[in-house]
Amino acid sequence: MSILSEFKEFALRGNVIDLAVGVVIGGAFGKIVTSLVNDLIMPSVSVLISSADFKSLSAVLRPATIGADGKETMPAILLNYGAFVQTIVDFTIIAVVIFLAIKVINRIRRQEQPETPAASEPSEEVKLLTEIRDALKKQGT
Repeated sequence: MSILSEFKEFALRGNVIDLAVGVVIGGAFGKIVTSLVNDLIMPSVSVLISSADFKSLSAVLRPATIGADGKETMPAILLNYGAFVQTIVDFTIIAVVIFLAIKVINRIRRQEQPETPAASEPSEEVKLLTEIRDALKKQGT
């Protein structure tokens, strides 16, 4: 089998196409969640903490060193906790939405699955085979 035909077989499988669609939708979904956090949630939080830009919140671990000529010789070391908290909020929102989506999908799948029929009497063939087995056992002993 040539490489081209193997690739064609691989690419046209349903799972690969489903994966590609999932990646595209996931990328778009990520942009929506990022916009939700950056444009709606974080401005509200920024008002509560009296800061204009939540991402700029940081603690100075070591201030910048300024040389005799007035130029910065060593930059400041900052602990950017605002960006970290915003990333945690992004993750939490994505995790909750994915959890809810999977919960809905599982509920739909459960409704679609046919209920298993209750155990009924064995078929005529099974009854006949059982009788034959029992008869052979009686003859053998």
